[in-house]
Amino acid sequence: MWEDKNLKDSIRHHIIATLGNDFLTPKKDLLFNGLAYSVRERLIKRWLESQRLYYSKKSKRVYYLSMEFLPGRFLRNYIINLDMEDECREALKDTNFTLEDLETEEVDPGLGNGGLGRLASCFLDSLTFLNIPAYGYGIRYDYGIFFQKIIDGWQVEFCDNWLKKGCPWEIKRIGFLYSVKLYGRSESYLDSEGKVRYRWVDADTVDTMACDILIPAYGTKRVNNMRLWSAISSHEFNMEFYNHGEYMKAMENKMLKENITKVLYPSDEIEQGKMLRLKQQYLFVASTFQDIMRRHKKSGLSLKELPSLISVQLNDTHPAISIAELMRILLDEEYLSWEDAWHITTRVFSYTNHTVLPEALETWPTEMIGKLLPRHLDIIYEINRRFLEQVAERYPGDNEKLSRVSIIGESPYKHVRMSHLAIVGSHSVNGVAKLHTEILKNHLFRDFYELFPERFKNITNGITQRRWLLQANPELSRLITEAIGEGWIKDLDELKKLVPFAEDSSFRKAWHNVRIKNKEALKQYILRKTCIETDIYSMFDVQIKRIHEYKRQLLNLLHVITLYNRIKSNPRMEVTPRTVIFAGKAAPGYYFAKLIIKLINEVARRINSDPAVNKLLKVVFLPNYCITQAEKVIPAADLSEQISTAGYEASGTSNMKLALNGALTIGTLDGANIEIMEEVGRDNIFIFGLTHEQISELRKKGYNPYEYYCSNEELRSALDAISGNEFCPASPGLFKPIIKQLIDEGDKYFVLADYEDYVKTQDEVAKLFLDRESWIKKSILNTANMGKFSSDRSIREYARLIWNIEI
Repeated sequence: MWEDKNLKDSIRHHIIATLGNDFLTPKKDLLFNGLAYSVRERLIKRWLESQRLYYSKKSKRVYYLSMEFLPGRFLRNYIINLDMEDECREALKDTNFTLEDLETEEVDPGLGNGGLGRLASCFLDSLTFLNIPAYGYGIRYDYGIFFQKIIDGWQVEFCDNWLKKGCPWEIKRIGFLYSVKLYGRSESYLDSEGKVRYRWVDADTVDTMACDILIPAYGTKRVNNMRLWSAISSHEFNMEFYNHGEYMKAMENKMLKENITKVLYPSDEIEQGKMLRLKQQYLFVASTFQDIMRRHKKSGLSLKELPSLISVQLNDTHPAISIAELMRILLDEEYLSWEDAWHITTRVFSYTNHTVLPEALETWPTEMIGKLLPRHLDIIYEINRRFLEQVAERYPGDNEKLSRVSIIGESPYKHVRMSHLAIVGSHSVNGVAKLHTEILKNHLFRDFYELFPERFKNITNGITQRRWLLQANPELSRLITEAIGEGWIKDLDELKKLVPFAEDSSFRKAWHNVRIKNKEALKQYILRKTCIETDIYSMFDVQIKRIHEYKRQLLNLLHVITLYNRIKSNPRMEVTPRTVIFAGKAAPGYYFAKLIIKLINEVARRINSDPAVNKLLKVVFLPNYCITQAEKVIPAADLSEQISTAGYEASGTSNMKLALNGALTIGTLDGANIEIMEEVGRDNIFIFGLTHEQISELRKKGYNPYEYYCSNEELRSALDAISGNEFCPASPGLFKPIIKQLIDEGDKYFVLADYEDYVKTQDEVAKLFLDRESWIKKSILNTANMGKFSSDRSIREYARLIWNIEI
């Protein structure tokens, strides 16, 4: 039994036998890898046992398809889930390194961009915890989204070479090589029975290799896995070119093929970038379905039983081409009729939507799909033809409706609407918060909801408490466990038992002490990363998320400038000390978001260097936001900024993580904020701003942001400071585009409309923070009432409402 091997001996063995080094006075990186391989060894045994059980029971399996996963560092997570912490510390006792030292050797896997990938990783944890046979399928990107540095206030992108030192967790499945077709053409032929069939011919091929990373869960011996695909060339290089000295040309084809999985989300501003993204999506999907079909055929069961044995969840539209791919397999390789193939396909797939922004819904030019995936375009056209026939029967003469629901869009050029394909080809469509789902049903996909009301469901997102409280906040976790026991780790609703402790002064004091300790740790981290000195007794006001106009970092910044102006104009006024912390990345091609980062940093530079202000107000922009950084910021946050324009944020999960760790939320009635308010109570959250309905009404009447500029002196002063070059004296006019967007171009995200209520609510926040006992009481009640927002609850709902799996 592998787990019977002494851990210290196992580490020594792997340093010598696996890494080829001497164990005498091992270096930190050798100890990390030796420990990692020892932990992985224990996981593999459990994974094999889990797979044998799934095969023996012919269990229904869930395939969670996502272009992104953001798992964060693995070592600590594995050790907690395997209950190995004491054993690890004992094994390292005679070395010069602690477990915390070794953890710093691990790099965050660059497999995702933001909330979509973090949610997917939370779901994998819960799928394993709930003993559901499941696989997360994605891409093994050689380079992550990018490494963000701030140079002269600007975001500058560098390669995120997360695999530079290798990854001891991944298991390369050399035996699982699949060949994926690209390009070529579709041709018809008659089969032996005289039926018209189709095949994909004259195609180029790319090989893919499976790389597994194991996913254990707390308190169970089950281990599932994330299977990621890496593109490899089917030929090393062209020997003829090589022998003639044309070395680069000899390698060109190999490099072009392996380039497909090099980088997460290559820029799609040029045609080659768009084509590369489509190649990524199809390579991922085609490899996954070859794997699914291989596994299904091992069961010996018929294809008609496929929907009773597998559920495929599409995490947004990136994997939606898989609907056409499964149809192609069933029609062209398994020779099923269209009707049988479509019946199977629509019962297999379900689709999760993650956006209410029409411009964010993915589309692909038909010309591009036809060039790269000729057979799939044929199938998509046929799916659309049959679907529109059904719609026309139900709504005769309504050509506008036909145009709205068509999978093929005509303007500004012919394109495939991937969200429409996902809805038509799935048996379930779900939003990720109550408001989001209502917007899908009543606005974004209203026509489809009229056609298929039974398909639309809401499953509010969740987060795993094992990562986002137990692991990220060990001090608070210990305090909670001492008070109510450890049942909350498996059942987050157990946190309700904390409610009476909010009235216990000694518990409140202990809670406050934990928070101060966490803030001290974040203070030291901020100092290392930015050289900015912060005050742990100030309010840590945190906004950590992608930089985007609708998330309204600008609204937060206008409040910061307002506070600055107030202090400057009245130095003797009573002010609640505040440290405003921003973190997040802007998409490389999103200039306006990058300009917002520049403005944040210039405002920070002015405030932090002003001795008349900087004892009361500090502004910090933490570079290169990632999971590891979030695990440092979230436990120390006092105030959680969830201030997106109402109706634009699908759900959010940082709102859940921060509230779970005791931060109070200031937010709009948007996404999951509404449900957080319902759970924690209106008195324990700070809600401001226009509702989704009010914004819709104001938009209809005609919104004029200039009126708000004229009517509010503090707002006018803040905007004038930006337009008057106060924060860019050496670059006059630098921030004019921001003023132009807010005043001259209609303020699309209603920043000025919500400013006055936001500032008023922030004043209430500041007043309450000075009342320490009341603030801590509300902090405890926020944590106590977050049980609903466990990803375990989300996955139970997926299992019951969509996958038809009993838990």
